[in-house]
Amino acid sequence: MKQSPTQQEFIFAHENEDVRELALRFRGEDMPFLLAQIAGRQMAKYKIPTWYRTGEIVYPVHLSLEQASSEMMARYKCTLLPDKRERFADLTGGMGVDYSFMAPSFRHALYLEQDEELCRIAIHNFELLGLNHATVLHGKSEDYLSQMEKADLIYLDPSRRDEAGRKVFRMEDCSPDLTQLKVQLLEKADRVMIKYSPMLDISLAVKTVGDVSEVHVVSVENECKELLFILTKDAGECRYHAVNLHRGGEMEVFLFTREEETQEAVLTSQPERYLYEPNASIMKTGAFNAVGNSYQLMKLHRHSHLYTSDLLLPGFPGRIFTIEEVMVPNRINVRRFVSETEKVNIAVRNYPMSVAEIRRKTGLKDGGERYLFATTLADGQKVWIVGKKVKK
Repeated sequence: MKQSPTQQEFIFAHENEDVRELALRFRGEDMPFLLAQIAGRQMAKYKIPTWYRTGEIVYPVHLSLEQASSEMMARYKCTLLPDKRERFADLTGGMGVDYSFMAPSFRHALYLEQDEELCRIAIHNFELLGLNHATVLHGKSEDYLSQMEKADLIYLDPSRRDEAGRKVFRMEDCSPDLTQLKVQLLEKADRVMIKYSPMLDISLAVKTVGDVSEVHVVSVENECKELLFILTKDAGECRYHAVNLHRGGEMEVFLFTREEETQEAVLTSQPERYLYEPNASIMKTGAFNAVGNSYQLMKLHRHSHLYTSDLLLPGFPGRIFTIEEVMVPNRINVRRFVSETEKVNIAVRNYPMSVAEIRRKTGLKDGGERYLFATTLADGQKVWIVGKKVKK
């Protein structure tokens, strides 16, 4: 498993080159391994910098890296660990990224994986990362659960591909199927953390699995990356955490319950001084009323999910724009706006035309400091709202 000096020299010498071009230029029985290491390092440089700096880390040859967590996401999971940190079990080990960041917080840490090759890689990598207390076992979570010791936290990242390699999006189609294992899991741990794809229907999943005390919808730079479900015994009302992480270390967090979301937001047909656009995590959680009510904003339309206020609220979890103009997009107004505008960033919210259609019709180019929101107001009127982003 350990890379030879010759292999390391080749990997480091070519790590910034296109893997496909390297495959055409070089031959040899160890090339699949070497190319996998180069591809892994290219991914890790930005996604898992701690691993990248550990030069001898081995990356799997036949495993897609797309499901592996980023270091930023793994560190966020570390903020969700229980107070008692004696035993930890990762029952779907995979590449071991999440495990490598969570395990140091526990005295005993189990890594379970059904792929023997991944187990061998994990033993090698965990030693390099200083995880001397790591226990690596080969097996399936469904088989191991009945014999495992009780843990303070169980973590699972179910596979989101079926036997034919096709992506699946329902909780019960993932492997392992948590709807079948939940009772056993909560017998073995007071707290269970499960990672899923952002494509999952959150409301349906919460109803399907039950005992969900927390749902964390986590984005990085406003791109939704992961859903985290926290299961606990006798879970009360589920609290939703809409989280947006920034690479500079800042974090936007919005918490709410479904009961809070049932309280309708105040609607208006009169945009005020500022326009508020919630971040991707809030949009995914469906906190459309809760976020408006929490910040005392007025909503432009029930289905537009844009908000307005005369007050500037820098802590708002999303983007804020100073409104310069609100126009009805008739022929005269559009012609004037196009003649005055070379570039503009366009977004569509609850509007009959797509961004591409607006650009094709007007000839407006993408870019610049100004933003145009094509949307519908509470009275049904179609408008263009033009403004500039407020720097937080």
